Amino acid sequence: MKKMTVVLTISALVSLAGCSKTDNYTPAEDATGEDIFYASCTKCHKPESGNTVMTIDAKMANKDAIIQKVQKGSMGMTAFPNIKGEPAQRLAEFVLANSKTK
Repeated sequence: MKKMTVVLTISALVSLAGCSKTDNYTPAEDATGEDIFYASCTKCHKPESGNTVMTIDAKMANKDAIIQKVQKGSMGMTAFPNIKGEPAQRLAEFVLANSKTK
C-alpha cells in the first residue's frame, strides 16, 4: 500500500510538471498561421494524412479556445504565452481550417 502511494504521488508530480512547461517562442508579427504552426506546434503535433494538421475535440473547435490553450498550455501541452494578438488569431484560423473535429 505504501509503495502504491509513493508511485501515485510521483506520477501526480510528473503530470503537474507538464503544467509549468513554457516555450518562449515569439512569432514575427506578420507570420502566417501555417508558419507559426510548423515553427512551434509540430514539436509535438505531427500533421496527419492529407491536409489535416490535427484532430481536435468539438469543444476546442473555436478560435478563443485554441488561443487560450496555446497561451496557457495544459497538463500535457506546453504553454506559448508569446503567441498573442494577430499572430494568435492567424494560428487559430489555420488550425481550424486544417483540422478534423471529433
